[in-house]
This record gives sequence, structure tokens and C-alpha cells, in this order.
Amino acid sequence: MGFYDRYILPELINFSCGLPQICKQRNQIVPLASGRVLEIGFGSGLNLPFYNTENVERLFALEPSEGMRKKSSPLLEKSLMECQWLDLEAEQVPLEDNSIDTVVLTYTLCTIPGWQNALQQMRRVLKPDGVLLFSEHGLAPDEAVRKWQDRLNPVWNIIAGGCHLNRDIPRFLRESGFDIQDINEGYMPKSPRFASYNYRGIAKQKK
Repeated sequence: MGFYDRYILPELINFSCGLPQICKQRNQIVPLASGRVLEIGFGSGLNLPFYNTENVERLFALEPSEGMRKKSSPLLEKSLMECQWLDLEAEQVPLEDNSIDTVVLTYTLCTIPGWQNALQQMRRVLKPDGVLLFSEHGLAPDEAVRKWQDRLNPVWNIIAGGCHLNRDIPRFLRESGFDIQDINEGYMPKSPRFASYNYRGIAKQKK
């Protein structure tokens, strides 16, 4: 891991993913988590303030980045929830089948290299009646914006730690065996349109 990935990138991600318009999206979805919760891409702990601690039995915080784990450790230590680190990639979730009530996926699917395997892992650990709560930016519906997303994506991918501007989040979920129960989408305010089309919702495993 180089200097940029270890020291610069965590600060950049923490700033951009902690902007008020993004925190507003987090606040719409994270409080719905309950039971045994797996958060994919825990990052610097930006979701922690939004959990309803009375409803969470245990939080499994999956985060492969050492820099992010160091940044969020003080917050986890102060949390009222029982928490456990999982320092592996999303493609390698070290939990038993059907052991999780809620998967929380916020501003992470845009970055996971093997998103297909990662979503299969999420399905594997979810209980049959479990839910996937998601809030992700991705592919815009407007052709002009999509063209800019495609043009900028190669450079954006490098400077933003593997983040993609143009991932079709609903399609990814459906192709991976999830049934989207509820979805809200649209451009976030005070943000560049090429990076701000947001998908927020709830999904369950297809029967």
C-alpha cells in the first residue's frame, strides 16, 4: 500500500462521503437496520451515528483498508453497540450462512472490484427473511450525464480508490438474486451531476 492509499485516500473518502447531502441519504436508510447487522465497507464509521442502537444486536464492520480501520477505531470503541471488525474484502465475508438479519451497503458497491462475488456473499449470509439496505451513487438516467460519467470514469477510478461513476446499481442487485422492495432515486443537491445520481432502498432475496 502506497503513501496515497494509506494517508491521502482515507481522508479524501471520509470528506466526500461525509458531506451533508450524503449524510442525509445515510439517515434515511441506516436507522432501519436491526438484529445482527453486517456493514459492507465500514470505512471511517460515518454510518455509526445513524444506527438505532436499541435495535442492533451486534454489528459486524467489514473494512479491508487499514487506514480506514485506524480512523474509525476510536468511534467503534465509544459505540453503545457490540461491534466486531472483519478486516477482509467484501468478496470474502467470514460469517456463517443465514446468520445476518440486515446488510448495510452505503457508497461501497461503486468500489468493490468483484461486485458479483460480493453480492453473492451478502446473499449467502442473509437470513431468508433478512434485508439489504442500500444507498449508492451510480449510473444516471440522462444520456448527456452518462456520457460524462463514461468519459471521466477512468481518471475518477484512479484518484477515488477504485470508485466507478457509472455502475447500474439496481441491475447489479437484480442480477445477483435480490428483489428490490423499495427504491428512491435522483440527483443529490449541491453535487456535480456526473457523481450524484443516488439509489436508496431496500432489497430482499428472491424467493
